[in-house]
Amino acid sequence: MGWHLLEPHVTAPRLAYVVAEYPKVSHTFVAREVAALRAAGATIDTVTIRRTPETGLLSEEDRRAAAETFAVLPAAPAALLRAHARWGRRGPRRYVRTLAQAVRLGAPGLRNRLWQLFYFAEAGLLADELHRRGTEHVHAHFATVGSAVALLAARLLGKPWSFTMHGPLEFDAVERYAIADKVRDAAFVACISDFCRAQLMRLVEPAHWDKLHIVHCGLEPERYAAPAREVRDVVELLAIGRLEPMKGFAVLIDAVAALVREGEPVRLTIVGDGPQRAALEARARGLPVTFTGALGAPAVTERLRAADVFCLASFAEGVPVVLMEAMASGLPVVTTQIMGVPELVDDGESGLLVAPGRPEPFADALRRVVREPDLRARLGRAGQAKVAAEFDVRTAAGVLQRLFAEAAQR
Repeated sequence: MGWHLLEPHVTAPRLAYVVAEYPKVSHTFVAREVAALRAAGATIDTVTIRRTPETGLLSEEDRRAAAETFAVLPAAPAALLRAHARWGRRGPRRYVRTLAQAVRLGAPGLRNRLWQLFYFAEAGLLADELHRRGTEHVHAHFATVGSAVALLAARLLGKPWSFTMHGPLEFDAVERYAIADKVRDAAFVACISDFCRAQLMRLVEPAHWDKLHIVHCGLEPERYAAPAREVRDVVELLAIGRLEPMKGFAVLIDAVAALVREGEPVRLTIVGDGPQRAALEARARGLPVTFTGALGAPAVTERLRAADVFCLASFAEGVPVVLMEAMASGLPVVTTQIMGVPELVDDGESGLLVAPGRPEPFADALRRVVREPDLRARLGRAGQAKVAAEFDVRTAAGVLQRLFAEAAQR
């Protein structure tokens, strides 16, 4: 199905984009989506629930985004009280109904109900700011804190709201995040994959299925174009991600260790940081493995252009944007056959898919691409074509603009 940006006579509402933390190194796809929508004529105010610390702003683009983003927290108690007093005067019944909805959305237990009251407090402050700006539609990324505050702020405003559902972590806490209730309440839900949409269909009644739309995260593929890679004596492997158990870096390191024992000429660079870093560095001791720490988007792009093969050994993923970036760079990818990944990578055509959780199949796939330069080149070309055809952020922006405009007309 082809999608285009809105016709000139169709105007999208003024939008607020809400994320729990923005900008963030792992959320570059949100910044791309905002930029694509703005380029298409949308007016968007970005909102973060908590401000990103200075240490988390890794590029000039991050710093610019942080400067223009409204932060709900930290909030002065006096400002919170004034905002809620105004909403209580503007619409007492709506205010009480929204407070009751906040309490209902919480998972069972006193602690969870208390958190909902915190979200309601934050929503009053956010709604006050969005009312001042003339916001007509509130959109959140992820079904976690940002969407809880966005829902309640939209209810105070009397405006429609929506959210983008990613997974996989939200699906581990469906009740805690009241995901089914959020789907029922939203004007629409943007699902990043068919897998994601199917999981939501499990949670809600068929009457709500029509509001679940596939909107891929995306990028501008031409920004990642790289010169043809020369065949080198040592094959440079690259992996990028947060250093946590879900990402499977221990499996990847064990697979590389197997190749090194066989005398295969490989070297692995791991970009990212996280709680497992010390343990992974210990596991990789004595191997040709380099840890760079977290890098900003421009530096990541340079790493992609310098590599020969991209590796992702995750146990759970949505549709990984980092895989899109690697494929757009012409890199062959070796990754795991999980969740939404097969919607991006066609096994044997635009990459190699292996069973998750075991180093042996990952090592077998790596051995193939290390030994066969022609295979690397063929997979890389097909991957570029796949991303260009199906994961262009401008196409996603067109879908979203139409959904926002339709929600405004209801």
